[in-house]
Amino acid sequence: MKKLLVLLAATTCIGTAQAQEIKEFNIGILGGENAQDRMSSNECYRAKIEEALGVPVQVFTPADYDGVIQGLLGGTIDMAWLGASGYAKTYLTDANAVEVRLTKENLNGSTGYYSFGFARKDSGITSMDDAKGKVFAFGEPNSTSGYLVPGAELIAKYGPLENYFSEVKFSGGHEQTIVGVNNGDFAAGVSWADGVGNWEDGYSSGAFRKAADSGLVDMNDLVEIWRSKLIPEGPMVVRAALPADVKDKVTQVTADLWETDAKCAYGVAAGDAKDFVPATHDMYLGIIAARQLQGN
Repeated sequence: MKKLLVLLAATTCIGTAQAQEIKEFNIGILGGENAQDRMSSNECYRAKIEEALGVPVQVFTPADYDGVIQGLLGGTIDMAWLGASGYAKTYLTDANAVEVRLTKENLNGSTGYYSFGFARKDSGITSMDDAKGKVFAFGEPNSTSGYLVPGAELIAKYGPLENYFSEVKFSGGHEQTIVGVNNGDFAAGVSWADGVGNWEDGYSSGAFRKAADSGLVDMNDLVEIWRSKLIPEGPMVVRAALPADVKDKVTQVTADLWETDAKCAYGVAAGDAKDFVPATHDMYLGIIAARQLQGN
């Protein structure tokens, strides 16, 4: 997104000299797949940011979403791609901790995605009604599509979920849910995708696509049983206390990624997408309200 240069030009007059005020830069990657895969998928991204800033850049892969959130709040992580719910928690804890910069634009031009309920095709479960009385898996408490949105929508329809399902479990992340359902550890669960393209491919981007690309599952063995309302794509955020030109350089590298290195962008976006485009805090007001109702 070369046009972002115009938007940032007014705040980047000092140039590389100010970037040297920082001695290192740390990227936080949310859970959802194993740490090594997260590191590998983002190595090219790390290297590009390191080249742009001229300081060592490291990638951190905490075991859960809260590890990234607390890193941003505590100043040990400088930027991250958050889910909408993770951003809401960060904002509600400290409204001045981070700035929203970008979000992912899908191939169809949308900037949203869905939580999908799913089960094994051979389980006989073809709808959420069929999953009643069975073991059901969410991802983890700070996940938008792995808990906040599907939990709220399913409770609104079915009432307390501990009464609807025989057992409700947290798998620990999207990859764990997908593999767990595939292996029969859970009868059904939820994970995320952009909903663009075909189920058999894991759609165009998202956790299903990552799992299919990695060979962890054959999507033909799984079946979609439910779909949430559209969820806003999570934002790329930067720590607000960073020098302005550092924030702008990182934003620019990211905004240009589909044009400069589509293979690298594919890894960052968890699949195919159109671009990384400007985002604002106001895009997440609904999710922030939902987390406030949940008690943050």
